[in-house]
Amino acid sequence: MMKTGPNAMKLLSPNPAWRDYEMIDSGDCEKLERFGMRVVRRPEPQALWERSLSEGEWKGLAHASFVRKPGQFNDDRGEWRPEPGVPARWKIAYASGDLKFTMRLGLTSFKHVGIFPEQAPNWDYIYSKTRAAPPEKPKVLNLFAYTGGASLAACAAGAETVHVDSVRQVISWARENMELSGLSGIRWILDDAVKFVEREIRRRSQYDGIILDPPAFGHGPGGERWVLEQNIAGLIRSCAMLLKPSGSFLVLNLYSLGLSSMIAENLLNACFASPKNMECGELFIPDRFNRKMPLGVFARFCR
Repeated sequence: MMKTGPNAMKLLSPNPAWRDYEMIDSGDCEKLERFGMRVVRRPEPQALWERSLSEGEWKGLAHASFVRKPGQFNDDRGEWRPEPGVPARWKIAYASGDLKFTMRLGLTSFKHVGIFPEQAPNWDYIYSKTRAAPPEKPKVLNLFAYTGGASLAACAAGAETVHVDSVRQVISWARENMELSGLSGIRWILDDAVKFVEREIRRRSQYDGIILDPPAFGHGPGGERWVLEQNIAGLIRSCAMLLKPSGSFLVLNLYSLGLSSMIAENLLNACFASPKNMECGELFIPDRFNRKMPLGVFARFCR
């Protein structure tokens, strides 16, 4: 972790002791990563510098490469081209202190593999803040929860965890990760995040922790339309009505080209009356040659 100044602005990256993940090289709008025993090559529009390794070295290391459709640059659509005999699915372990879980990875049609490793510092934060929450069984809400890394962290810390996502297949994947991790009890909700939060407000529900990792664009199971710039402020205002006034925490992660961590900080300050213990900054992963790949911005606080 590197601080960028005297205030709370931070640069956070996964613990280099995480054995099952490594960014090997980056550049020329691509990144080369190792997940467990498998090395994948995929597009990364922010890697504008030149690669450190040669094309031949990349080809020799990669077990699977993602190729965009012709003429596409910022679009994630394309296809994986695995080497012969490479399985489409495999598992990796995450371990950081007392926090341990397992995730099943796979080659999806949108260049993703089922995990966002840059989120590891947030998993550690969620785990520690959940364990520090006052109730014996704290309640944590994970919105736009994907395959559930943050849900696993909260569950492993003893939380009653509510996992909300709009894609049925992704929820099934997250459930598989829970079972692989030897955990249980996560509540699975197939729903639009905005609608679910509105219902929870009407029920007068309260949470000890809330996690938001919204996409730039998305659709709910009923065709609901999500546009980050249009919807995020209203959703955070609603979440402010669900978060307990003391002994609670919130994590906001944004991945959209051009967004600053100051935007995330301002959103939380506006909706939570400038909470104390605010941290904000960038999530990044360094490669073997110390090129730092920016992979999102965050703001988080505990109270």
